[in-house]
Amino acid sequence: MTQLLLPSDFSAVTSPGFSAMHSAGALAPPPRPGPDPGGQGEDFGKAAPLGLVVLLLFFLAVALLVRSMNKHLRRVPESFDVPQSFDDGSGDPPREE
Repeated sequence: MTQLLLPSDFSAVTSPGFSAMHSAGALAPPPRPGPDPGGQGEDFGKAAPLGLVVLLLFFLAVALLVRSMNKHLRRVPESFDVPQSFDDGSGDPPREE
Protein backbone atom coordinates (compact mmCIF):
# COMPACT_ATOMS: atom_id res chain seq x y z
CA MET A 1 0.00 0.00 0.00
CA THR A 2 1.40 3.38 -0.98
CA GLN A 3 1.03 6.52 1.02
CA LEU A 4 1.06 10.05 -0.26
CA LEU A 5 3.87 12.11 1.11
CA LEU A 6 2.36 15.54 1.75
CA PRO A 7 3.71 18.35 3.88
CA SER A 8 2.25 18.50 7.37
CA ASP A 9 0.75 21.97 6.78
CA PHE A 10 -1.09 20.84 3.60
CA SER A 11 -4.80 20.85 4.58
CA ALA A 12 -6.68 21.74 1.37
CA VAL A 13 -7.91 18.20 0.85
CA THR A 14 -8.98 17.69 4.43
CA SER A 15 -10.50 21.12 5.04
CA PRO A 16 -14.29 21.28 5.43
CA GLY A 17 -16.14 22.51 2.35
CA PHE A 18 -13.54 21.27 -0.10
CA SER A 19 -14.82 19.71 -3.29
CA ALA A 20 -13.58 18.98 -6.78
CA MET A 21 -15.87 21.71 -8.14
CA HIS A 22 -14.19 24.33 -5.98
CA SER A 23 -10.77 23.35 -7.16
CA ALA A 24 -11.88 23.19 -10.83
CA GLY A 25 -13.55 26.59 -10.50
CA ALA A 26 -10.33 28.08 -9.19
CA LEU A 27 -8.38 26.77 -12.17
CA ALA A 28 -10.94 27.59 -14.88
CA PRO A 29 -10.84 31.04 -16.49
CA PRO A 30 -13.82 33.30 -15.78
CA PRO A 31 -16.53 33.22 -18.48
CA ARG A 32 -16.28 35.95 -21.08
CA PRO A 33 -19.37 38.05 -21.75
CA GLY A 34 -20.98 36.95 -24.98
CA PRO A 35 -22.20 39.15 -27.80
CA ASP A 36 -25.62 39.20 -26.11
CA PRO A 37 -25.33 41.03 -22.76
CA GLY A 38 -28.54 41.18 -20.76
CA GLY A 39 -30.22 38.25 -22.49
CA GLN A 40 -31.72 40.35 -25.27
CA GLY A 41 -31.31 38.15 -28.31
CA GLU A 42 -33.40 37.96 -31.46
CA ASP A 43 -36.17 36.11 -29.59
CA PHE A 44 -36.34 38.63 -26.74
CA GLY A 45 -39.88 39.91 -26.10
CA LYS A 46 -41.66 37.70 -28.64
CA ALA A 47 -43.63 35.81 -26.00
CA ALA A 48 -45.15 38.97 -24.53
CA PRO A 49 -47.92 39.56 -27.14
CA LEU A 50 -48.98 35.90 -27.13
CA GLY A 51 -48.83 35.79 -23.34
CA LEU A 52 -51.02 38.90 -23.14
CA VAL A 53 -53.64 37.32 -25.41
CA VAL A 54 -53.66 34.11 -23.34
CA LEU A 55 -53.93 36.09 -20.12
CA LEU A 56 -56.84 38.16 -21.46
CA LEU A 57 -58.62 34.98 -22.55
CA PHE A 58 -58.19 33.55 -19.05
CA PHE A 59 -59.62 36.74 -17.50
CA LEU A 60 -62.58 36.62 -19.89
CA ALA A 61 -63.23 32.96 -19.06
CA VAL A 62 -63.10 33.66 -15.32
CA ALA A 63 -65.48 36.62 -15.68
CA LEU A 64 -67.98 34.51 -17.65
CA LEU A 65 -67.75 31.67 -15.13
CA VAL A 66 -68.36 34.06 -12.22
CA ARG A 67 -71.35 35.57 -14.04
CA SER A 68 -72.81 32.13 -14.73
CA MET A 69 -72.24 31.02 -11.14
CA ASN A 70 -74.01 34.12 -9.79
CA LYS A 71 -76.94 33.49 -12.12
CA HIS A 72 -77.27 29.92 -10.85
CA LEU A 73 -76.86 30.91 -7.20
CA ARG A 74 -79.71 33.42 -7.47
CA ARG A 75 -82.05 30.54 -8.38
CA VAL A 76 -81.14 28.53 -5.28
CA PRO A 77 -83.84 28.81 -2.59
CA GLU A 78 -83.00 30.51 0.69
CA SER A 79 -83.63 27.28 2.59
CA PHE A 80 -84.19 23.65 1.69
CA ASP A 81 -86.38 23.10 4.74
CA VAL A 82 -89.89 21.78 4.10
CA PRO A 83 -92.52 24.48 4.72
CA GLN A 84 -94.85 23.93 7.71
CA SER A 85 -97.88 23.43 5.45
CA PHE A 86 -96.21 20.38 3.85
CA ASP A 87 -95.03 18.83 7.10
CA ASP A 88 -97.42 15.90 7.70
CA GLY A 89 -94.72 13.51 8.90
CA SER A 90 -94.20 11.69 5.60
CA GLY A 91 -91.67 14.18 4.23
CA ASP A 92 -93.46 14.34 0.87
CA PRO A 93 -95.39 17.38 -0.36
CA PRO A 94 -99.18 16.87 -0.49
CA ARG A 95 -100.60 15.67 -3.77
CA GLU A 96 -103.10 17.75 -5.62
CA GLU A 97 -105.97 15.61 -6.87
